[in-house]
Amino acid sequence: MGRADGRMLFRRRCKWVNGPLIVGAGPSGLAVGACLRDHGVPFVILEKANCIASLWQRRTYDRLKLHLPKQFCQLPKLPFPGDFPEYPSKAQFVAYLEAYARHFQLHPHFNVAVSSVKFDETCGMWRVRCRRTTAEVEYICQWLVVATGENSDCVVPEIAGMHEFFSEQVMHVCDYKSGEAFRGKKVLVVGCGNSGMEVCLDLCLHNAFPTMVVRDSVHVLPRETFGKSTFELAVGMMKWLPLKLVDKVILALSRVILGNTEKLGLKRPRVGPFELKNTQGKTPVLDVGALRKIKSGEIKVVPAIKRFSHRKAELANGTILDVDSIILATGYRSNVHSWLQGSDFFNKDGFPRNPFPNGWKGDSGLYAVGFTRRGLSGASMEAVMIAEDIARIWREETKHAKHMIDCDRRITSQSR
Repeated sequence: MGRADGRMLFRRRCKWVNGPLIVGAGPSGLAVGACLRDHGVPFVILEKANCIASLWQRRTYDRLKLHLPKQFCQLPKLPFPGDFPEYPSKAQFVAYLEAYARHFQLHPHFNVAVSSVKFDETCGMWRVRCRRTTAEVEYICQWLVVATGENSDCVVPEIAGMHEFFSEQVMHVCDYKSGEAFRGKKVLVVGCGNSGMEVCLDLCLHNAFPTMVVRDSVHVLPRETFGKSTFELAVGMMKWLPLKLVDKVILALSRVILGNTEKLGLKRPRVGPFELKNTQGKTPVLDVGALRKIKSGEIKVVPAIKRFSHRKAELANGTILDVDSIILATGYRSNVHSWLQGSDFFNKDGFPRNPFPNGWKGDSGLYAVGFTRRGLSGASMEAVMIAEDIARIWREETKHAKHMIDCDRRITSQSR
């Protein structure tokens, strides 16, 4: 094929967006779209995957359930079905999101990967370059809503010797589905957050032998305290008590229910769980059964890894472990910096510089949703504010444009 033919196959088209452009069709992007639809404002949603909520549909394990009660996880203007349990499963949550998209007639453009975004000072518009199969498309819009969220890319730590394992023996937790494939194997799970804990529990239930690497301190709380959601209990107390006092009460109740977790190798941070969540975005682990397996010895807890060698792991304390497989439950990160150019709205970690609740709006029509580190409830609150702000400007500009057209018609009529 000649060079000219190649240029013909790969062409850039320009598209004007009548309204805001939303990047990301996860729960945050869908929530903004639903709220804009409610205000009668047109919009376009772009999604690099081939489905909505790709993190939930493609990169989560089978046993996953919402860690918080459903009332804290529903999106604006459409609650969960009444027959859903208190903690909906992965399949139920995806079904809810699909029903949400149908209800508000949300039709994202799938398989569209944003490669670069820049504000054009000359025309006062955002230029969003995307790649879709063999075509490059540039969208031009007045408002840009970044809804790619906190968990766009997997975090893979650099640990000495990891290359000595075969690639099929090392996976990130985003590729883990079930412990069935690990039956009878010695599995090293690196990470002790909610994902690490639940994967270890799932491995136990499939007769594997998990060992969990705990490199840092971690707060482990019971998912429920005396029959009531621990999170809901804390939120209720925060309305009346200082945050530090709420943390003290929650930790005291957790010790009664769970015992002293530090004796199990799970050292607690000095800062309380909800203060730590608010200041550093570190989510406490809500236990759903892993702690019992740790107490029984079915899940072993070990300190940080020094290095790997062929089917072995050397720990920081000098212990050598035999390992069949490695699962990296090492989290995710924002990828905004890889494509948003010329803006200082986001910090080096890909989060808005202004802390919650002021990180939803930037300059020149730039908005961010789903970066609050406060889960779906925080994203829902931002979606409502973003839609109201854009709708206000949309109405003013539409009213002004209609006034100008009416004036022009009168002048034209009088001049005849």
